[in-house]
Amino acid sequence: MKPSKSDYRGGEALTLTTKALELTVTTSVGPRIISLKPRGAKAKNLFFEFAPDAPRANGYNLRGGHRLWHSPEHAVRTYQPDDELLAMKPVKNGIALAQPVEEKTGIQKALKIELTGDRTVKLTHALTNHGLWPVECAAWALTMLKGGGYGVLPLPPKGDHANGDLLPEYALVPWTYTDLSLPVWEMNRDFLGINVPKAKAPQKLGITNYAGWSAYWVGGVTFVKYSPVIKGATYPDLGCAWETFTNGEMIEFETLSPLTKLSPGENVQLTEHWTLIEGLEKPSTPAAFAKLSAAVGKWIKTLK
Repeated sequence: MKPSKSDYRGGEALTLTTKALELTVTTSVGPRIISLKPRGAKAKNLFFEFAPDAPRANGYNLRGGHRLWHSPEHAVRTYQPDDELLAMKPVKNGIALAQPVEEKTGIQKALKIELTGDRTVKLTHALTNHGLWPVECAAWALTMLKGGGYGVLPLPPKGDHANGDLLPEYALVPWTYTDLSLPVWEMNRDFLGINVPKAKAPQKLGITNYAGWSAYWVGGVTFVKYSPVIKGATYPDLGCAWETFTNGEMIEFETLSPLTKLSPGENVQLTEHWTLIEGLEKPSTPAAFAKLSAAVGKWIKTLK
């Protein structure tokens, strides 16, 4: 599989394709995946893109798509620009990208993208400390999806108090501006639904332990993001392994690695797998969620 050269807003990019999907990776900036869509003449990008003249956030051009940051979030450290040409290296069924070392942090971001099946993308994110002293951080993979759809966060299986299930299993973590009374949040027995069009203001929520996958349905296509939790590890943001942010215009699905103290020369990695499932109904009811969960479970079994 050989990537084809393409263009992104006057800069260089590469497009990788399988029989079922197509993704575009910027090479002049990033590392970043700016587009993901199913194959087909009428297929549209599932990722949200900011307008070229959108204002920067703390000096950072968000652009849209999928990016790599380091957590915990900090107005200076996290928002270091990624506007420079990337180093590229072909790998089997994909490409590996690395940005120059961030001058102010000593951290280098790298992303390896592999198309391991017609409907499976494997992403390996890495943060390497090239500084002079240890740095504690977590790899933070953020995927911005276009609005108008419905997000799903599976909740852990239910226990039974009568059978001795006496300890907590997970925690939901709200941010200071999160309002759980808003209709954007739809709590169900087995999943949390996120009704993106009903978000009229910024909302964010995290979870400390979950099934390892989340899904976003829009226009009849379901994007699935899988990154299992490492049991016993310490995660940032009061223990969050997964987070979401929405403002109604778009939604982010965010996974995090454990917090890791990196000595000079060391790195921390975070692996995700993606797939696209077509033809499922919006998973806003228990029955529709059960069908989605079964399809995702079948796909996860195929991963190596």
